[in-house]
Amino acid sequence: MADEFMKGFTLFTLGGLGWLTFGGWYRTPSYYDVVQLVNPAEGVNTAYGEIGLVVGDASFWLMILGALTFWVFIPLSRQLRDMIGGDADAAN
Repeated sequence: MADEFMKGFTLFTLGGLGWLTFGGWYRTPSYYDVVQLVNPAEGVNTAYGEIGLVVGDASFWLMILGALTFWVFIPLSRQLRDMIGGDADAAN
C-alpha cells in the first residue's frame, strides 16, 4: 500500500511542479494580482508558448489523475477484486 502512495505522491508532486512552473510563466500577468495561475493565457504568439501551455495543462491533469489513480482507483479495484473473488471461494 505504501508503494501506491509513493507512486501517487510522485505524480502529484511532479505534475504540481510542472503546473506551477508553466502557469507562472504563461498565466500570471503580475504577482500583485489576486488571481494567479488560472488566468487565460495572453500574448502567446510562438510555437514554444503554445507547447508551454499544453505542457502546463498536461501537468495539471497528471497531478490530478495520477494521484487519483494510485490513491483511489487501484486500491478500490483491489478491494473489489478481493470481494468478488472471496464470494466465489465461499460458494465452492
